[in-house]
Amino acid sequence: MKKLSLLIPVALVAAALALSALFVVDERENVLVLQFGQVKQVRSEPGLGVRIPLIQEVVRYDARILGLQSQPLEVTPLDDRRLVVDAFLRWRITDVVRFREAVGLEGVRAAQGRLERILNAAIREVLGSVPSGAVLSEDRTGLMNRIRDLARREAATLGVQVIDVRLTRTDLPEQNLEATFARMRAEREREAADEIARGNEAAQRVRALADRTVVELVSAARRDSEIIRGEADAERNRVYADAFGRDPEFFAFTRSLTAYERSMRADNTSMVLRPDSDFFAFLRTDGMPALGAPQPPAAEDIPAPQSPTATEEMLGQ
Repeated sequence: MKKLSLLIPVALVAAALALSALFVVDERENVLVLQFGQVKQVRSEPGLGVRIPLIQEVVRYDARILGLQSQPLEVTPLDDRRLVVDAFLRWRITDVVRFREAVGLEGVRAAQGRLERILNAAIREVLGSVPSGAVLSEDRTGLMNRIRDLARREAATLGVQVIDVRLTRTDLPEQNLEATFARMRAEREREAADEIARGNEAAQRVRALADRTVVELVSAARRDSEIIRGEADAERNRVYADAFGRDPEFFAFTRSLTAYERSMRADNTSMVLRPDSDFFAFLRTDGMPALGAPQPPAAEDIPAPQSPTATEEMLGQ
């Protein structure tokens, strides 16, 4: 009975020791088995593991992708326009032995602190080598990739892999916003003034070309009109001369009738002439001009009027 009472505690202790010697490795973690601080086992595959109780300890590290949000960092690009940058880093442990040696007992918390310093140094180095316009343009993706590659090389000494780096915010410091906006307004106003000046210059060229074209067209039109008027006057004189040569008396008669029609109107028929004057030669009873009445002018003596008004006046004389 005494033996049985002693065996039961021994069996319980042995069972407890046997159970404590077993450990489970989850698929979301990596496991180190340490003995007096020395690494004895590395387990990354899920399953059941065995350790020496009370001598060996199990240290677990997350095998999933972890995130790190950096604190706002002020950087100075090449053009000395300071920027406030926030970045987000994704990383995971790839070498748990090296990770243990690098960070010691503090684990992930210490690794995040060191990764943030690595990330900040990479951001300063990359963004400090380009102007601020490149940070705010479509070149931003290439800059983030450069930061990621630089941080990845530095973080490899910790046994971790940097998966990706993203710049979540890139803004100007509050104290620089007003000065920056004023400079941007000045630049836009200068560009607008340049555009207006170029537009005025182009408008002046167009106006000068239009004015020259107008002068050329008007001059050509006047030249053509003078040519046509001269040809018409020459044709009129030819017709007059031909009509006078065929029947001088009839020509004189029609010219006198035209003169009567234009001079004897209701509104301006005030004439002081002798009844037997030559003007009324065709109004006398015989219908013939008085002896010694002036004959119609010859064709070569007919003046060439310079305008239709002069022609009409000549016809009315």
